[in-house]
Formats: sequence, structure tokens, C-alpha cells
Amino acid sequence: MSHHPGNASQLDPQVPYFSEAAVRLVLRYEDLIPAMERALIDFSSGKVRQPVRGILPVEQYRGFFGIMPAVYGDIMGAKLVTLFPSNGDIGLPTHQGIIVLVRATTGEPLAVLDGRLITEMRTAAVTAVATKLLAAPDARVVAILGSGVQARAHWKALRVVRDFSEVRVWSRTPAHAHALAAEVGGTAMSAEEAVRGADVVVAVANVSDPIVLGRWLKPGALVNAVGTVGATKRELDDVVMQGAVVVDSREAALVESGDVLLSGTTIYAELGEILAGKKPRPSAETTVFKSLGLAVEDLAAAALVVGSSRS
Repeated sequence: MSHHPGNASQLDPQVPYFSEAAVRLVLRYEDLIPAMERALIDFSSGKVRQPVRGILPVEQYRGFFGIMPAVYGDIMGAKLVTLFPSNGDIGLPTHQGIIVLVRATTGEPLAVLDGRLITEMRTAAVTAVATKLLAAPDARVVAILGSGVQARAHWKALRVVRDFSEVRVWSRTPAHAHALAAEVGGTAMSAEEAVRGADVVVAVANVSDPIVLGRWLKPGALVNAVGTVGATKRELDDVVMQGAVVVDSREAALVESGDVLLSGTTIYAELGEILAGKKPRPSAETTVFKSLGLAVEDLAAAALVVGSSRS
């Protein structure tokens, strides 16, 4: 069908929308983990324009609305993300959102994507990047503290980079811990039992006070702290925070990480700096990776989805 040069449908093409199902069809940890590595390197080497996310409280409905924009190479865009903790009680996801991709050269909208699964998977993929880089090469025992969406995603992503022989699971709700343990071939136990002797600890519970205590950790352990965002919230105690602290973004950690702010620790490096070889791998007895989540991760993941769908 030929279009007249002035035809509105040619000048105003439909911006494609990628539903969660469409994202699920094409997004794979095997592709996403290297894409997150590149995004973190680019972020830490100053190739990304990105403010710390803005968060608007939605007091009357006890929710939060986050705005996460970035400019990354020839794409730019934003994730609009919502956190409504009581959604779990009515069968809805607690975290939802959409990602808008825009062509950086002209400002044209490229695509709109459901952000829930991208957020889930990119978060776990970034932890996998950190674990591949920072965990002991012979790491075999993993402790997962939490039993929700992120706990499951982390198990899938971590298996791509390490071969674990033992999985330990803790949750505030024992029934949830047992269910997840059954799914992943692991064992449900107390937080202390899970952490003692673990090579890699993954904290993905939505908590406000520490659930990982430094006195439990074995020498050489890696603690991935993913569960809390907020200047007053903790998931690790001060003893854990005496280890080498690696963050996704220094700037974000000094605004959004209660673990960093309240412990008064010094940040050793951004993950991207170590990935790029600008800082050596830390040699401390304990290494902490504090992940807050960055807009550039969402854009890189969204671009991967759009690219995979075209090919």
C-alpha cells in the first residue's frame, strides 16, 4: 500500500509496546548479564548522563512513584516505577513500571515496555555480574535471604555464573522459605544458619533492620545487598559494612543506602570501576556489593529486548 508523502500514518508511526509476555519471550540471562557488565562499565567511566532517581511518596495510597531517566549512547529514556508494598495482599506485584525508550539523536519515541520483568531480571543480572567478579572462584554454598520475586530471579541468574552445590533459604515467612527451597533444591533454615559458612549471601528481603550480621560471615564471603533502598533502611550490620564496600553508583549510595550512610563506611569502588580494571578486586576479608538499581540498567535491558525482537 503506497502512502502519500504527507500521509499522517507515515509521519506518526505507532510506537511499539512490549508487554511482560513479549519481554519474557526474548530476554535471557545469558545475554542480559554481559549487557549489564557493559552498562556498569559505561556508567562508571562517565558515558551515561543520569541523576539519582527521584521518588515521590504517594501517601494517601501508601505507595511510591520513582522516576529514573538516563541518556546512554544513542538511546535515552526513563523508567517510571511504582512500589506499593500492600499490593501483595490483593494479588498484585509490589513493584510495577514502564520503560520509555527514545532515540537520543532526534528525541523520537522508539518503544514503550512493561518494566516489571525487566526490573526483576536486570536486578538479578547485576548481582550475577558482581558475583562472577567478586565471589571466590570455588564458591559452592549460597544463602538466599528472602523468598519473593527477587529470590527466584537471583537463583536463576546466579546459576549462569557459578555452580552452587548447596542452596540455603531464609524468609520471615517459614512457609515461603520452604516453598522456595523445594523449588530450587535447597534447604530452609534460620538466617544465622543460612549465612554461617556460606560463600555467597544474597539479601533480597524487604526489611528495614539488619538481617545479615558480620559475626556470622566466613572469611572471604561475598554479601550481595539488594533488598533495601532508603537512607534509613538497613539489611547489613556495621560489622558487615567494615568489609570492602562496592556499589553500583557512589552518588546513589550516598543518597539512597542506609547501610552506607548509617555505618559511616568508605566506599571502595563502583562495580564498573573494577570491571574496567580501574580498581583492583578488593582483598578484604568480606566484600559487600550494595545494589540500588540504575536507570542505565533498565535502558540497556530494554534496548536488548527491542533489538532481539527485531532480529
